[in-house]
Amino acid sequence: MGSSFGGINTALTSLYAQRRALDVTGQNIANANTEGYTRQRVDMRSEVGSLSPGMYAKTDGLGTGVSLNEVQRVRDEFLENRGRAEHGKSTQLATQSAAYTSIEDVFAEPSDTALAAQLREMWGSWNDVANNPQLTATRSTLLQQSWTVADQLNSASAALSGQWSDNRTSLSAYVTEVNTAADSIAQLNDSIVKAKANGLTVNELEDRRDGQVMKLSELTGATASLRKNGAMDVFVGNSTLVSEFTTRKLEVSGAARLLDQPSDPMTLRWADTKTAVQAGGTIGGMVDTMTAIIPAISDALDSVARNLADSVNALHQTGYSADGSTGLDFFTGTTAGTIKVAITNPDQVAVSGTTGALDNSVADALADLGDKSAGPDREYQAMIGQLGVTAQATTRRAEIQANVTEQVDAARESQSGVNLDEEMTNLLTYQRGYEAASRVLTTIDSMLDQLINRTGLVGR
Repeated sequence: MGSSFGGINTALTSLYAQRRALDVTGQNIANANTEGYTRQRVDMRSEVGSLSPGMYAKTDGLGTGVSLNEVQRVRDEFLENRGRAEHGKSTQLATQSAAYTSIEDVFAEPSDTALAAQLREMWGSWNDVANNPQLTATRSTLLQQSWTVADQLNSASAALSGQWSDNRTSLSAYVTEVNTAADSIAQLNDSIVKAKANGLTVNELEDRRDGQVMKLSELTGATASLRKNGAMDVFVGNSTLVSEFTTRKLEVSGAARLLDQPSDPMTLRWADTKTAVQAGGTIGGMVDTMTAIIPAISDALDSVARNLADSVNALHQTGYSADGSTGLDFFTGTTAGTIKVAITNPDQVAVSGTTGALDNSVADALADLGDKSAGPDREYQAMIGQLGVTAQATTRRAEIQANVTEQVDAARESQSGVNLDEEMTNLLTYQRGYEAASRVLTTIDSMLDQLINRTGLVGR
């Protein structure tokens, strides 16, 4: 048989449990708009009497109240891992898409002032020289227009180099940010493991850690794995960045300029083993931009400049100028960054095929270079066309991935986000539970008062 006073303890445990549940609900409501906060839920458990009573002991089999098993974070680990993976892919594609957009801005095609139009103007100037080989003015105009073409090639090359250098600077800053976040996760691991060992609730600490891991996923495409003791390991590529309480460092080595990239490639690597890091996320997109995207466009532009210089020089060297000169190069330099017009005197522009004559054979042949299938114009057009197709495809992939990431985030938010309507319902539920437990205490008090103070008074 249960004790007359046993109901007091039962009601008291309910008061404690409902009050704690109200506290947790209040915490959820307070953090409804806090980024990275995971809603919490009280796990209540019915208390039972001894499951192994003594030989002569008797029990009525009723429970002895309620206790709090734990305060749970309502978070789906599968969705969290999926979210990290999708965020890493999204930021990588977004970084690549932004790089292509910046490169397209360098060339600004199609435009009346872009390189393709300036090349057409230059071939038109050669045609004017062919039509009027005796006029100095047409040759002067040709030189001016050729300087404009060379200057645009120089400017485009410098802009690509500038973008590469900007990415190099940003990459170093991001690597520092990754190393700092890794240290923070290791410190949080230490705090969480120690707190759990002492039976403390660590939900807020785990929220902070998850935020840091998501940050690393966006920066490097990092993945994570939980240990039984509550610590979390973080991986970049197939290598460990954070192992329980210890971390590894990333570093950037190699070229500091685009010009040095072929001889001393820029590398993202582990500081301890000096091996390359297979990163995704923003850093992975930047590494791709610096090792593949910009160098490929720069090489293609250099090829256009080399084609222009070689094709023009090959014909110009065979011609004769107004002052009788022959064998002269029209352009110097073999790259987009170094190409220049070699001739400054209009009278040294080769026009004629024979000395002492004013025929236009050489100038006419040079004017036709703009229509050659293997000429610099066609090569440049092919380069711009390929750039446009690749940029469009990357942008489209980035948009699709952004939609996928948004859907995964919505699923994560529906699972772990705070719903104020639900919390208000819980608030009322726990409030009524607290009031009911208080009523039970009042009722038991009244019964005990009757038993103690009024029983046995009949007849007195």
